[in-house]
Amino acid sequence: MISVDDVRAAAARLDGIAHRTPVLTSRTLNARTGASVFLKAECLQRGGAFKFRGAYNMISALPAETRRRGVAAYSSGNHAQAVAIAAGMLDSAAVILMPADTPAVKLAATRGYGAEVVTYDRYREDREALGAALAAERGLTLVPTRIYFSGATAKVEIALARGKDLYDKRQTIRERETKRDMERGIREARR
Repeated sequence: MISVDDVRAAAARLDGIAHRTPVLTSRTLNARTGASVFLKAECLQRGGAFKFRGAYNMISALPAETRRRGVAAYSSGNHAQAVAIAAGMLDSAAVILMPADTPAVKLAATRGYGAEVVTYDRYREDREALGAALAAERGLTLVPTRIYFSGATAKVEIALARGKDLYDKRQTIRERETKRDMERGIREARR
């Protein structure tokens, strides 16, 4: 189970690295849902998605020798680019397994961020088995597509933008609700 302390440590690793993307609201959306809705503009994050948060957290937490050997991942989009960006920032090589029919712009972006791209046939081959074999063969650490801290640290920023401190032990009832919502988000992200 991921604790608030785990999220705090992840947020600290991202401090000054990940963009603090804006939190937006919409009166129309609030009226249609009957709730206060907060939107985190992670499209402005490095690589255009919240996936950077998790990739950087995982790779930066690896021992230096493990990072030097490099990382591998399988993805056809945001995760591929996030791993490539994070690995490059941490002086680690990245090898990304991508479907051969991935749009050329995504292949080019992933290569442009410094990753080696290896393609496979998504209809005939199992990406998880290929990814595990590639990592084992080359001595790389596999960075999974589901990294739990990707969304959790963004949720902390949403709470802080709302004037809430999730780490304060003297929480009001509203702050406890915010913390509960964050923990629910963490559990959902793990699925």
